[in-house]
Amino acid sequence: MRKIFRTIFGFWLCGLLAAAGADTFPLADGTSLTGDIISFNDAGVIFRLADNKYSDRVAWPKFSQDGLKQLANNPKIKPLVEPFIEIPLSERPQKPEVKINEVKGRLEVPPKQSLIGALFSSSVGIFLLLLIYAANIYAGYEIAIVRIRPKGLVMGVAAVLPVLGPIIFLAMPMRIEAAPAELQAETDPATFAVAGQPAPEEIHITGVTAGSRPSPSAGHIFQRGQFTFNRRFIETKFAGFFGKTRGAADENTLLILKTVRGQFVVERIARIAASEMHVEVALGETRQEVTVPFADIQEIQVKPKDA
Repeated sequence: MRKIFRTIFGFWLCGLLAAAGADTFPLADGTSLTGDIISFNDAGVIFRLADNKYSDRVAWPKFSQDGLKQLANNPKIKPLVEPFIEIPLSERPQKPEVKINEVKGRLEVPPKQSLIGALFSSSVGIFLLLLIYAANIYAGYEIAIVRIRPKGLVMGVAAVLPVLGPIIFLAMPMRIEAAPAELQAETDPATFAVAGQPAPEEIHITGVTAGSRPSPSAGHIFQRGQFTFNRRFIETKFAGFFGKTRGAADENTLLILKTVRGQFVVERIARIAASEMHVEVALGETRQEVTVPFADIQEIQVKPKDA
């Protein structure tokens, strides 16, 4: 019986000694944890409590700063808890002072000036201005063709008044000179007259056979509605008016176009596209190239020059 009592007393005494030798670690929530450290890793630490029970793994952030510092006294635990210990501002290392060195050879900022002045102050700017000036004169050349104006006049005004000159001529209406008096006589759009034949009103044109070409000794009138004016029609019916020179059969005939913009006496057809043709017309003593869309043509007449 005495042996049993002594054994129980020994175990009780060992527990008291163990409890007396256990450490107490304050936690961040204000409580504390008393026990011996059994194991630890990056996730936390496990304690053996006073009643020989084991605690769950306590994570490092759950300890207060005092508790972390107390754990750091263990050299094996110190590397794990150091990242969680806050360093006071007074103990933090001071940042080195940034020394700004003076820059030598700094590029000078150009003086403030207008856009035109800045363009004239550099070679690239002067080149751009010359390029714009050349484009301005070329625009005058194109506008002279479109508005049927003397090319030299329009280009000269564009050279003296850049940008403004081309705009003035572009806003002006197209200049179309009247056809000669002998060509202004109106003709019945569905008839033509031939010397020695009955009066024009007695002869009616209902169509022209495909592939035929207007005869130099007779007049032909082609009206919109009776004919479809397109590239194939022009090339088929008026092949003799293409080229810089005409054949003997066509040199004594006149090709007259009546459009929504006016009447043109065509000297020759310079070139033709899918939706328009470019013709040379006589304007006084000069010739000008005019663009005539097929959609603008109302009537085409072929007449002998002496008719």
